Amino acid sequence: MTVFLIILGVVVVLFILYVIAAYNGLIRLKNRVDSAWAQIAVQLKRRLDLIPNLVETVKGYAAHERGTLEAVVNARNAGLSASGAGPKEQAAADNMITGALKQLFALREAYPDLKANQNFLALQEELTATEDKVSYSRQFYNDGVQRLNTKIAQFPAVIIAKRMNLGTREYFEAEPEASVAPKVQF
Repeated sequence: MTVFLIILGVVVVLFILYVIAAYNGLIRLKNRVDSAWAQIAVQLKRRLDLIPNLVETVKGYAAHERGTLEAVVNARNAGLSASGAGPKEQAAADNMITGALKQLFALREAYPDLKANQNFLALQEELTATEDKVSYSRQFYNDGVQRLNTKIAQFPAVIIAKRMNLGTREYFEAEPEASVAPKVQF
């Protein structure tokens, strides 16, 4: 009987240790995903802050390209209104901004003076670096979401996750048309 109680005690202690480890692992993954989302928000905000300067620089050279400039401004406004929204809404705004910026950068080919403008080149370089950071942040976030969603779906962690009210997270996905280069005609 004593051996049985010892074995039962060891099993209970091991179970409690497992529950603690699983809980802590889920919290760690949740915090990593939250942190990765915050990094996406920081990089998107940085990009939104750079856009007005870029638009003002281009205005001086391509004043009659009003439609393109308005598209960039409208995309930026959509990005600002999507701040704080979920991954799906943020991704839609991000795709809109990316498309508008592609059109804006296509303008530089038609305006040699703009291509040589130091302000434009510096802003373009900053936006390119920011785009790389957004891409990396998105990948890091999606990797974290994948790990968290996998962990939440596995048994017995699914039981602990339900008790924590911890659900799966959305991926930050680009729409297929966001990768298509825009057509700019003059």
